Amino acid sequence: MADRIDIRISGAGGQGVILSGIILAEASAIYDETNAVQTQAYGPEARGGASKSEVIISQKRVNYPKVIDLDVLVALNQESYDKYIGDLENGGTLIVDDSIKVSKEKKVKVYRLSLIAKAKEELGTKKVANILALGALAAVTDLISLTALEQVIPNRVPAGTEEINLKALKLGGKIVN
Repeated sequence: MADRIDIRISGAGGQGVILSGIILAEASAIYDETNAVQTQAYGPEARGGASKSEVIISQKRVNYPKVIDLDVLVALNQESYDKYIGDLENGGTLIVDDSIKVSKEKKVKVYRLSLIAKAKEELGTKKVANILALGALAAVTDLISLTALEQVIPNRVPAGTEEINLKALKLGGKIVN
């Protein structure tokens, strides 16, 4: 892993991107024993407005908690893709829901995955698409282990949803292959 990896998970308010960032940072720092910092931003609209969670993972101390060079972008909706794709570095990794229209302007590794549709079809709810995205992130990068994510999810998701979220995590890893 590089000294510092900057990750942005983005989507609409209510899609769970803040929770995803918290889970990612906690799993990385506690169970994968890296240094991790998580920040978040969302519009004044509680639901539907643009939302992002940024996570920095590093083997060294993180001296600045904001994204400097975006290495990985996860976008769950078109608005967040359009807003943040310009920040993704050439050679970076893009994980997007397959409903998003992706331009060919950037030289990045693109993973167009049925995050929302698979969550709804196979698990009965699109509310776990954010956790599918974490499973996909673990599958396509070496930034986080699936085991670390599995340790954190039951303690962070709403009570009663632990099992479906763990299934979503595993499904996210499978849809990449």
